[in-house]
Amino acid sequence: MPTIDEKRVYTDESGTETVYLASGLGVVAVSVSDDLIGEFGVAHRCRARDVATAGPYVAAATDEDVFVCDRRAAADGGPDTGSAFSATGFGPATAVGFRDGALLAGDDDGRVGRAEVDPEAVGDGTPADAAWTALGTVGAVRAIDGDFVAAADGAHQVGDSGLRPVGLDDARDVDGEPLVAAASGLYKLGNGWMDVAPGPAAAVDAADGRGLAVCDGDLYAREPDAGEWVAAAPPFDADATVVAVTHGAEAAYAVTAAGRLAVRVPGAGWRDRDLGVREVAAAAV
Repeated sequence: MPTIDEKRVYTDESGTETVYLASGLGVVAVSVSDDLIGEFGVAHRCRARDVATAGPYVAAATDEDVFVCDRRAAADGGPDTGSAFSATGFGPATAVGFRDGALLAGDDDGRVGRAEVDPEAVGDGTPADAAWTALGTVGAVRAIDGDFVAAADGAHQVGDSGLRPVGLDDARDVDGEPLVAAASGLYKLGNGWMDVAPGPAAAVDAADGRGLAVCDGDLYAREPDAGEWVAAAPPFDADATVVAVTHGAEAAYAVTAAGRLAVRVPGAGWRDRDLGVREVAAAAV
């Protein structure tokens, strides 16, 4: 796979960006323009456990395999047409991410692998013939982003020679900044791991200084010019718990397990829409 900027948000020529949800129905693609949630559809039918993006590439961890597609192939279609997702041969997976232009994946048994995917084989629905290299084994893998892996036995860092534990326990989510959502709270890496928000943390995402996290069921936010994490106005009522957060070029997104997606752009409040998609586990733009 060519070198790509993992944090660069891919938008089409109209400026519309696509939010991908990993759900029990499959990988769902939702078209969003500013804070208007538009059409959506199933880009790949499966039981998706995680989804990640890097430039034009979309990867999904599913109960069958890790699948990858090049969304540029669907530039002329709606989000429900999608690019064909190609199987990579990793096997069933629980988490997927990108690092230095390569694809990373992990599973419930703690297996973590790395693959260079041939872009010529991506997007036509045929196997992508990825050559997977084992990086090591950790606890059950929950999330991967950049150099970091969140696992049942804590946080781990990916290096050229494999994985090394970097502390914490019961990590649930991770952002490559790095930030770790763990059972004991939300942490950033400074002089060791420093807690920045209280309560069991379940999800975290950061981009360009912005950040969103879910701690003890509450939403926390970090503004780019502030640096501090503060409790934020929830996008939904008290009965709806956010399970995943992500960021676009300007917008912030939050989604519930029952498929209510909310979007917020700078200077405005949250707007949401019930997509009717169940078992949502992850989101990426």
